[in-house]
Amino acid sequence: MQKSTNSDTSVETLNSTRQGTGAVQMRIKNANSHHDRLSQSKSMILTDVGKITEPISRHRRNHSQHVLKDVIPPLEQLMVEKEGYLQKAKIADGGKKLRKNWSTSWVVLSSRKIEFYKESKQQALSNMKAGHKPESVDLCGAQIEWAKEKSSRKNVFQITTVSGNEFLLQSDIDFIILDWFHAIKNAIDRLPKDSSCPSRNLELFKIQRSSSTELLSHCDSDIKEQKPEHRKSLMFRLHHSASDTSDKNRVKSRLKKFITRRPSLKTLQEKGLIKDQIFGSHLHTVCERENSTVPRFVKQCIEAVEKRGLDVDGIYRVSGNLATIQKLRFIVNQEEKLNLDDSQWEDIHVVTGALKMFFRELPEPLFPYSFFEQFVEAIKKQDNNTRIEAVKSLVQKLPPPNRDTMKVLFGHLTKIVAKASKNLMSTQSLGIVFGPTLLRAENETGNMAIHMVYQNQIAELMLSEFSKIFGSEED
Repeated sequence: MQKSTNSDTSVETLNSTRQGTGAVQMRIKNANSHHDRLSQSKSMILTDVGKITEPISRHRRNHSQHVLKDVIPPLEQLMVEKEGYLQKAKIADGGKKLRKNWSTSWVVLSSRKIEFYKESKQQALSNMKAGHKPESVDLCGAQIEWAKEKSSRKNVFQITTVSGNEFLLQSDIDFIILDWFHAIKNAIDRLPKDSSCPSRNLELFKIQRSSSTELLSHCDSDIKEQKPEHRKSLMFRLHHSASDTSDKNRVKSRLKKFITRRPSLKTLQEKGLIKDQIFGSHLHTVCERENSTVPRFVKQCIEAVEKRGLDVDGIYRVSGNLATIQKLRFIVNQEEKLNLDDSQWEDIHVVTGALKMFFRELPEPLFPYSFFEQFVEAIKKQDNNTRIEAVKSLVQKLPPPNRDTMKVLFGHLTKIVAKASKNLMSTQSLGIVFGPTLLRAENETGNMAIHMVYQNQIAELMLSEFSKIFGSEED
C-alpha cells in the first residue's frame, strides 16, 4: 500500500515537472515568436536586401556600423584593368587641404575605382591585418587633369573625387605615367555622368537616416527604462553635444566672414607685406624687378659652380640634399643676402639642384610655350647647317630675358662639357638633364615620349653649336 502511494506521488511529481517544462517551453516559444515578429517587421523596411537584420543590440555605440554592414550588399568583384607602382600624395580629404606627403603605392585600377596598397596586392592580401583595408577611390564623377603647378616633380596628374578628396600621382618614366593617365581617364569616361552616381549616395544616406531614426526610438525607450540618475546623465550628454555643434557652426561662420573680408594678394604686395618671390615667378618679372636681363640668382649659382664644381663627378646629374636645397630656396625668396661660399652650401650639388629647381618652377619655361613647336620643327631638319640657322633665327626672336639667360646658361654648360674627362658629363648627358626642364609643351599630349627626344636634341644642339647660334662668348 505504501509502495502504491509512493508510485502515485512519483507520477504526480513527474507530471507536474512535465507541465512546468511545458510552460517554460511555451514561454520560450512565445518569446521567440515575438522576436520573429520584430525581425519580420524590421525586414519589411529593406526588402530588396534579402537579409533579415539582427534585433537592435543594447550596445548602441557601434550599432550604426553593424546596420550598414548588414544592409549594404558587397560590391561585385571588379575586373582589374591596370596595376603597378606609382608615387602618390593625398592633398585633400573631403575638401580639407592636407600636407603633401609623397609615398610609393601599389595602385590597382578597376572599372569604377582605384585602390592604393603599400605593397603589391598579392603581398598586401597575404600580410593584411584583420580590419585593415586599402585606401579606395570611387571614380564615379571624378575628374583627372595634369597638375604640374602642384609639384616641382615632373609627370604629375591629379584626381579629384565628388567627395572632395584629391590625389596626386607621379612617375619619372614618361610612358608609364602617360599610360596610367589615359587608363584612368578612360575608366572615368565610361562611368555615367548623370545623376546615377549621386543617387547611390542618396540611397545610402536614406539607409543611414532610417537606421538613425530606429536607433533614436530605441534609445528613447532605453532612456525610459533606465534609472533617473542615468537618464539625467545621458540627457546632459545629448544637450552638450548639441551645444558643441552650434559652437562649431558659429566658428565656421566667423571664419567665413574673415576669409571673405581679407585683402587680396595684390593689396598685400602693394603695402609691402608680401614680397615677390624669385622661385615660381615669371622670368621677365624677376628681370624687371632686378633691372637686368639675367636673374642675379642664376649668375650667382653659375659663378659658384665654375669656381669649385667644374671637375666634380656627375655635376648637374647628381642630386643634392633636398632639405638643404629648400633652405636655400627659402633664403632666396626672402631676399636675404646670399653667400654661396658659406660652409652650409659647401656641397656643390645643392647649388646645382637649386639652379635646376629655379628653371623647373618657372611658370613658363626658358624656351617660351609659343616657340615650342617652332624649335621642334627646326630640329627635325635633315641638313645640319639648315638646322643650326633655323635654331639661331628662333633664338634671336626670343624676348631679351629669355635670350640672354639662355646664352649665359648654355655658355656655362659648354665649360662643363669641356671638362667631361673629369666630371663625366657629356653633351648628351647635359641634354638629358636640361632638355625637359628648359623646353616643354604647354599642353602635354600623347606625344610626350617623342617630345622628350626632341627636347634632348635641341639642348644638345645648343651646346655643341653654341658659338654659331649665339656668337662668341664675349659678345
